Amino acid sequence: SEKRVEITVAQIAKLLRAVRKEKGRIVAVPGPVVVHTGGGEHLSRIVRAGFVDAVLAGNALAVHDIERALYGTSLGVHLDTGIPVVEGHRNHMRAINAVRRCGSIAAAVRRRVLKSGVMYECVRAGVPFVLAGSIRDDGPMPDTLMDLIAAQEAYARQLQNARVVLMLGSMLHSIGVGNMLPAWVETICVDINPAVVTKLSDRGSAQAIGVVTDVGLFLRLLADELAPPRTRTG
Repeated sequence: SEKRVEITVAQIAKLLRAVRKEKGRIVAVPGPVVVHTGGGEHLSRIVRAGFVDAVLAGNALAVHDIERALYGTSLGVHLDTGIPVVEGHRNHMRAINAVRRCGSIAAAVRRRVLKSGVMYECVRAGVPFVLAGSIRDDGPMPDTLMDLIAAQEAYARQLQNARVVLMLGSMLHSIGVGNMLPAWVETICVDINPAVVTKLSDRGSAQAIGVVTDVGLFLRLLADELAPPRTRTG
């Protein structure tokens, strides 16, 4: 935690560019905190720039990403103001129902119900995603796999030949993914809680990079390195 994050991010960006140049696979494992902290738009930029080959997550990542896209909130808190909105606690259920009426996340994109966000960019770019369900999930989204074995097998398929895995504020899914990886796969573990980073880094990987910081700020810095925002001239 007592390291300059910008230097670490620049090193990670260099690694990702090298892996992409060699046609290696980059897998992201984001938790819903990515959306809560405002990192969704930056992860979207990274997906759009072609630096993600698969997204492995839980139901909540998709729910709050789509809630943000449709209503501007995450868990009922407006992400542009940081203020809870009236009846905003219902917005995640409204987002689920909007997608269920379409039949799937991809169908919501085709019907232009969903026009932004991480899930939108995955559909547009043809980046596969796997949503592994749990007993506590709201809804869930129609794409969420509620059969644990089927979800685990789907994760395993997307992890084949992975060179780098970005574990972004998702302890449970990251530990699950870490247990499925050979030790030589580069794992980048980002979390505000040092204990989570330590747990993920100590799982046996010889190539783990741990970053203790806010995942939203981390993703903004990483996106600026990999996909700098266009500057207007004139």
